[in-house]
Formats: sequence, structure tokens, C-alpha cells
Amino acid sequence: MENDPPSLSGPSLSQPPPLSQSPPPPPPSPPQFPQYFPPSRPAPPRRGGGWKIVALVLFLLLGLSLFFNLGSLTSSLTGGHAGRRYGPQLEETVLEEVAHTRDKIAVISVHGIIAGQGFDGSGYGMVDVIGEQLRRAEEDRDVKAVILRVDSPGGEVLASDDIYKLIADFQSDSGKPVIASMGGLAASGGYYVAAPCRWIVANELTITGSIGVIMHGYNFRGLLDKIGVRPEIFKSGKHKDMLSPDKREEDISAEEKEMIQALINETYDKFKGIVLEGRTNAHALNKGEKKKENQGRELAKNWQQYADGRILSGKGALELGLVDELGDFGAAVERTLFIAGLKGATLVEYQPVPNLLNMLRLFGESEAKGVKIDLGADLPKIKAGRLYFLSPTYLR
Repeated sequence: MENDPPSLSGPSLSQPPPLSQSPPPPPPSPPQFPQYFPPSRPAPPRRGGGWKIVALVLFLLLGLSLFFNLGSLTSSLTGGHAGRRYGPQLEETVLEEVAHTRDKIAVISVHGIIAGQGFDGSGYGMVDVIGEQLRRAEEDRDVKAVILRVDSPGGEVLASDDIYKLIADFQSDSGKPVIASMGGLAASGGYYVAAPCRWIVANELTITGSIGVIMHGYNFRGLLDKIGVRPEIFKSGKHKDMLSPDKREEDISAEEKEMIQALINETYDKFKGIVLEGRTNAHALNKGEKKKENQGRELAKNWQQYADGRILSGKGALELGLVDELGDFGAAVERTLFIAGLKGATLVEYQPVPNLLNMLRLFGESEAKGVKIDLGADLPKIKAGRLYFLSPTYLR
């Protein structure tokens, strides 16, 4: 038996146990650099859209103006306003409609300070507007009477007298009665314009009366002397600077005061004559009624004793015969229906027609720069040297 070669697997010749292998170290990270952000571009400026809004508003106003002017043209072509070439543009609006009749009663308002100058941006004043309203009421055959709605402390003498004449002429020319409805205030010139009316209705708490004339102004010569300002005056006659606010008290002669007072008294006498004539004529037309409550009130014999500028309540005015009835606007409507012999009527009024030119004029108006003093009340814009039928409570 052949001997086998010696084995190589003995312990002395055996291989060493395998070593545990660890993972290789990670490669070094690249150096960190700060991140770069490119500068952002500014947003393009937004185009303003304000001009689009302005253009849209102007376009709408133009459309409204064309619409109303087209309506006025159509009405004139159909005979509603034939022959009128100038004056306030008015449209008829319904206050209270009665379906079973075509008869109408026109309501005309005298509100605020009575003045002759334009007040609505159109150049037409209160006298112009009331005159046009009365003309429309006279030409409309369906209008059977007019209600004059008064809420005014009075105002300019000339403007009050113009409105008085318009009302008196309207009644005599058209034969349609005018009934006055006094609101919370119908004093001085507010009563003057109501005096020619066929019937006067006042609330029990209406402030009325104040029959008189006032000329109001200030003398600031004392202030000028304190600040060292002296006026230099050159005049053609000794009375040319009458009512000048910078005259010294000793420079105002007794003759000048007498002339001014004579002017006041002359206007005051006319006021009392207007009251006497208007109330006498109204009572002559009303006294033929059978029932006493429909005959109105006759002027009291001593009414002139109360025509010294004092204000009166509606109840006090009724006792003196300055008004015919106590009541509100509804009572005035019922009285108008009775006097005009109507069972019912639609109440209408005449409102100015919107005009694009006037609207643009109002948008373009700007307040004049000046110093304003807040006295805690809105005073009427009265002018020195003018005569006023105005309640004195509005001058304090």
C-alpha cells in the first residue's frame, strides 16, 4: 500500500481566519459656497385706470343729459312747451296719484332764504323757477289749483315782492286759486309771499309773523383804529359814503340816519299794505260760504299792533286773522279740493331737469381760499346795504 503524501491541512499549516472588513471612508465633500440668487427685476408699473372711471362717469352723464333733453324736445313738439325758448327746464313729477280723475293740483315750494340770484348752478334763481312753475300750472288745463308750500324765514325785499306779484297775477289771470301751506317757519318774507293766497293754512306751532323790514351791517372802524389802519375816502357828495362800515360814530350825521330810517319805513308801510290787501281780498272771496269754518278769518282790528317785527305762533296768527286755518299739509290739500270744487286730484310738482352742463359746472366749482370762523350755525348769506324781509333770529 502506497503511502499517501502528508496532508497539508494540519494545524500548523492552516490559513488564518479572515479579518472583518470595514467600509471605506467617504470621499471628502466639496467645499460649500454661498448660494447666489440673481437680483429680481422690479415689477413693471401698473398703468392707472382712473381715466377709465372718469370717462365712464362722463359718458353716463352725457347719456342722461341726452335722454332728458330728448324728452323735453319731444314734449315741446307735442305741444307741452310750445313757444318757450329760454328759462328753467322743468319736468312734471307725481307726488300722489289719483287714478279716477285727470284733475291735478300743482305743489310749488318756497324753501330757505328768498333770494333773486341763482342758487342751483344753472344761473336761475328762486324767482325764475317759481315763475316758470306758475306758467306751467296756468297753461295746463288739468291743473285746477296750486298749493304754495312755504318753509322760509324770509329774504330779500325785491325777490319777495316779485314772488308776491307772480302769485297775485297767476290768480287773477288764470282764475285758479292758490292755497298756502306753512311749514315750521313762514316768517317775514315767508309770510309776505303767502299774503295774496286765497287761503292760508298754518300749523299750530308754525313760527310766522315777523312783519317788518331790517337792514343789517357792521361797523369795524374801532378795530381799524386799533391796528393803525385809516381809510382814505374821496366822494362827490356828503352822503355818498352812507352805510360805510369804516365811518366813525360821530361822523354819521342825524340827517343820514333819518334818510335810512325813512327808507325802512317806506318799505315797512308797503309790507303792511300787502298784508291788508291780500287778507281783505281773500276774505271777500271766502265769506260767501254758508258754513263759518269755510269763510276764513278776517283781519283783527288791532292786527297792526302786532306787526312790529315780533314772531307769532300759528295759533296767534289765527287769532289775528293772519291765517285762515290750523292744520298740516294734508289739511291744505283737503281745503284746496274744497275751494276748487274737486272730489280728488293728483298732486304734481315741477322739478328742474338734470343738465350735463350744470353738473359739470358743479364738479368744477372750488371753494375760495379764505379764513372761516365756525360760529356753530349756518348763517344766511345776507349782504350789507340791502333791505330784507327776514326774521331777526337769523341775524344773531
